[in-house]
Amino acid sequence: MPLDLLTYRNVAISHAMATGLFGNVLAHEPVSAPGSGLTAAFWVRHIAPVPGASGLQATTGRLELRGLLLLPADTEPQDDVDTALTSAADALLAAYSGDFDFGSSVRCVDLLGAHGTGLSAVFGYLNFQGGTTYRVATLTIPLIINDVWGQTA
Repeated sequence: MPLDLLTYRNVAISHAMATGLFGNVLAHEPVSAPGSGLTAAFWVRHIAPVPGASGLQATTGRLELRGLLLLPADTEPQDDVDTALTSAADALLAAYSGDFDFGSSVRCVDLLGAHGTGLSAVFGYLNFQGGTTYRVATLTIPLIINDVWGQTA
């Protein structure tokens, strides 16, 4: 079964859109400031075999999607920026936990990090050219996919 990035990314995007929280949802890493309001973006960060989950005929893979949630840091009232961003991250982590097999497209979302970093969000700031500063939540969305690569002798 080859990796099906379009399916995995579309599931991540569908969950983001279903929350109704995001004014903009992107299927790529933004290279410029995405504008006002909450934005979500998704792309591939890492692909690797999973030794402990692979068999003798096929290799299980781990595909890590990166999600980036962005909100301009100067959004008013500024006291609500962290609350809005944390609520958005929480909504997506809950959605990905609830759709444990990503619509039956993967073995599982590695929620607890059995094969690397688990489902998580890290918060910080991101500056775009032109001086726009965003408060961001960077999501790690680890997907475990059975029998990605065949093994032959």
